[in-house]
Amino acid sequence: MSQIAFDDFLKVDIRVGRVTRAEPYPEARKPAIKLWIDFGPDLGEKKSSAQITRHYTPEALVGRQVLAVVNFPPRQIGKVMSEVLVLGVPDADGEVVLIGPGHDVPEGGRLH
Repeated sequence: MSQIAFDDFLKVDIRVGRVTRAEPYPEARKPAIKLWIDFGPDLGEKKSSAQITRHYTPEALVGRQVLAVVNFPPRQIGKVMSEVLVLGVPDADGEVVLIGPGHDVPEGGRLH
């Protein structure tokens, strides 16, 4: 694995947001969920699509805090324009498990 400088890490803007709405995304090539995430007053609400159907239902995601990269350019994922990259780690089967703070924190807080 190659190393990066700390300044490179600082370029990645990872923020905490709260899922305000989640819907199934049956049109996706792989099972996915459409997410609307509130990142607080500075960034507002952003959309994303995530392949997280193994561990999550749309209903269970609403109100959950997640971490996401907020400074990637928007990316078209099928019919959804994904504005942020929601972060997770793989379980033993390679399925995504979302990461978020261990305690409730204000929306928009930056990972550091």
